[in-house]
Amino acid sequence: MLNFFLLILIYSGIYALMAMGQNVITGYGGMLSLTQAGFFAIGSYATAILTTQFGWSFWGTLPVAFVVSAFFGLLIGLPTLRLKGDYLAIATLGFGEIVRNVLNNWDSLTNGPMGIQRIPMPVIFGFTINPYKKYAFLVMVVVFVIIAYILFQRLARSRMGRALAAVREDEIAAQSMGINITKYKVYAFILGASVAGIAGSLQATFTLSVTPGTYTFMVSVMVLCMVVLGGMGNFKASILGAFIIQFISYFPQLTGLSSVIPPQFKQILFGLILVVMMIWRPQGILGRESTRYRKRVASTPGGEQ
Repeated sequence: MLNFFLLILIYSGIYALMAMGQNVITGYGGMLSLTQAGFFAIGSYATAILTTQFGWSFWGTLPVAFVVSAFFGLLIGLPTLRLKGDYLAIATLGFGEIVRNVLNNWDSLTNGPMGIQRIPMPVIFGFTINPYKKYAFLVMVVVFVIIAYILFQRLARSRMGRALAAVREDEIAAQSMGINITKYKVYAFILGASVAGIAGSLQATFTLSVTPGTYTFMVSVMVLCMVVLGGMGNFKASILGAFIIQFISYFPQLTGLSSVIPPQFKQILFGLILVVMMIWRPQGILGRESTRYRKRVASTPGGEQ
């Protein structure tokens, strides 16, 4: 039972990274994106290919997963900027399915539906982080989540965070105030994609194998549920939402009801959560985080402020 709970915590941390990236795109940028599964897959396969075929270490593949995922975030962000709402969601959903089908059919590089097995375990200072002994791996995931949370919190209080919030509220007003909405929307996609790529690298080293069937549309829906459930525009809420959704996902196994509750019930439950939250509490459990900024007071020549 303890190992199973540690498993839930590890997956909660991995998905919390993706949820924070989704929160930048949806919670701050106001763009409904369903493509986190695609970026997640790109990061996973970048680590899997480089470690198994080229002998790279896990730590060496992290920057590659980050950059490659960010590049595809730029690639999907630019052409979809003219789309909004449902149309943007459909376009980003299409990108995620394209990525999965490419991975499924590029046999020479990805080994097709069989995936890539025997991914090496991460090693740091001569110590092997064994995913079967979950304590060390959980610590590593928690460190990544803390670093991402601190960086995103600073982002929210920066010029970029304020600009994204303005774009989310009213694009026309933001543009009239001199905010380059195209630039900031692309930045949001790049950041959301890059952190999902890092999450994919962690996923690959935890499972020690990758297959295209892991990165389905339901992964993107799950991540969106985490953001909506916790509260859009709140990174603490993304972490909370990730834990709640993962706990719900593994609840049948925890309670021994997996033979009674079918796996498809999870998909129905995610949809129900989205509908219920949008109707009765659209701000999420924690709601949007209010950001306070320091007021700069200019000094007068006489020394008064």
